Amino acid sequence: MREGGGKQPLNRSTAQPPGRFALIVLDGLGIGPCPDQSAYGDAGSDTLGNVARAVGGLRLPNLQALGLGCCRPLGGMGCAGATAAHGVALPRSAGKDSTTGHWELCGLPVERAFPTYPRGFPPEIVAAFAARTGRGVLGNHVASGTAVIEQYGARHLATGDWIVYTSADSVFQVAAHEEKVPLAALYDACRAAREILAGPYAVSRVIARPFVGAPGAFSRTPHRRDFSLVPVGPTLLDRLAEAGVPRVGIGKVDDLFAGRNIESRHVDSNAEAFDRIVQALETMPPGLLFVNVVEFDQTWGHRNDVPGFYGGLQELDRALPRLAAALDERDVMILTADHGNDPTTPSTDHSREAVPVLALGPRVRPAALGTRPTFADLGATAADYFSVVTPAGTSFLGEIAPWMTR
Repeated sequence: MREGGGKQPLNRSTAQPPGRFALIVLDGLGIGPCPDQSAYGDAGSDTLGNVARAVGGLRLPNLQALGLGCCRPLGGMGCAGATAAHGVALPRSAGKDSTTGHWELCGLPVERAFPTYPRGFPPEIVAAFAARTGRGVLGNHVASGTAVIEQYGARHLATGDWIVYTSADSVFQVAAHEEKVPLAALYDACRAAREILAGPYAVSRVIARPFVGAPGAFSRTPHRRDFSLVPVGPTLLDRLAEAGVPRVGIGKVDDLFAGRNIESRHVDSNAEAFDRIVQALETMPPGLLFVNVVEFDQTWGHRNDVPGFYGGLQELDRALPRLAAALDERDVMILTADHGNDPTTPSTDHSREAVPVLALGPRVRPAALGTRPTFADLGATAADYFSVVTPAGTSFLGEIAPWMTR
């Protein structure tokens, strides 16, 4: 099989032309330890395993049938008769952010971690942001997104000052009440922050975090926007664009690649993402469908909501038959993740974890894929499917789709 930057893609002169390749990223759905987990302060994090233990075992019949319990042992999940190819992938990039995870999935591992700010952002950054936007700054420390708006929301409403905070990840987050600051102004401020946070200060993402409500009852809205760095090298999306292969996005994938060679329909919930996936597969031409399913991370992981997380897994399980039914015989769908976000640990941040790999389709062979050394193997497999080459990763297309080989 082809390795990024090495062998040429398979010669398919006698094979059927490819169909749709759907890469579905279940944001934050980690599956346990990886070799360098302790170095990130995440020893013991095991998103799926710990949720399984917390709820007394997972009851997810469709995910079990695919082979989720074959990826790694999970309470309540057997491993027999898997219908999907199954395994895990280990993170190679420095960091555990959505940007690094998605870039690595697309063949661009990040070798140097983006900067983090456990003591808040330097005075020169805060001063530059205030000067550019004409508003003061509240907060400027590590905080939970829901807690920080409760802490500073009333003062923000009185003053109009931004609420700025960060986390263990490389993020500069700006919260503002939608009735106090128009969304357009919040987005403009985040664009200004993105320009300021360059060079040695180049955080992975600037995130707009709008909220509504009154003191004591504030709530975040679905109008979040992420302003990522431009990818520092070529990605799967660039290679597909060069080859004229269509690329359809759902969720925040365009934000994570700074809009380079991907446009995306943003969604407010996992349920909407599943509906959009089915609609896309019913209408799109052969090409890549790239999806971020956000609520495991945004709604439940960051809030340590174990019942909500398990409910999200059950919702995914119920949606799977619809997703699979939308695949044509030439199509391949891979379910995976970009990092962990264990809702059972005291931390409300991302966790350094392996991620599951489930590849399905009418003609996909349910091979045991083992432990892949990098997320980039998934992007390399998608690239191989379309006969292009990514900068990193080793394709496993021949293991799951022998009908596409010579």
